[in-house]
Amino acid sequence: MTRGRGDTDRRVRTGRGRTASSVRWLERQLNDPYVKQAKAEGYRSRAAYKLIELDERFDLLKGARRVVDLGIAPGGWSQVVRKQVPAAAVVGIDLLETEPLEGVTILQMDFMDDAAPARLEEALDGAPDLVLSDMAANTVGHKQTDHLRTMGLVEAAAYFAVDTLAEGGTFVAKVLAGGTDSDLLTLLKKHFRAVKHAKPPASRKGSSEWYVIAQGFKGRG
Repeated sequence: MTRGRGDTDRRVRTGRGRTASSVRWLERQLNDPYVKQAKAEGYRSRAAYKLIELDERFDLLKGARRVVDLGIAPGGWSQVVRKQVPAAAVVGIDLLETEPLEGVTILQMDFMDDAAPARLEEALDGAPDLVLSDMAANTVGHKQTDHLRTMGLVEAAAYFAVDTLAEGGTFVAKVLAGGTDSDLLTLLKKHFRAVKHAKPPASRKGSSEWYVIAQGFKGRG
């Protein structure tokens, strides 16, 4: 994505009650070409372009008929799915409230709730062929703790995928720097024909996020 000739970095003046960190965040938002593009194209978040770029590389959405979006809020990934494969059934879940999306069933509940997997399967009315997870735990400011909490979500998402995916299906999840831990990587390699890591261009350079892409689910036999 290129910047237009007239684009210049925009500075935010420090106002009363505005911290330096919030000023930096706001400046980054104002100067982020993906944020501008998302607004122009009607996507709810810049994260939509991460899925678009991953799909361009791995053909994630090709032939998708039933899709689960874990951590759907604010809805950017499901918007991409609906645009690319409008006939696909899509169900999403998030603890946060998510504005309705046409053609998407949204569950507002904690994915770690014991009842969540069954609710997702019921809403989809069949085995998914694509499970997407852009979930991340709320940070507490302690790097190791934040990593463990997020990877706990990734592990739960992976087990959900293994328990529910149709044969040949795909699992995509956000992981943090260091990639997928050895136990989880072993699980994915056991159940999928191909497991790779990728960092789409839309991921900010300073971000520790990566994505694990597991394709060709072997089934549960």
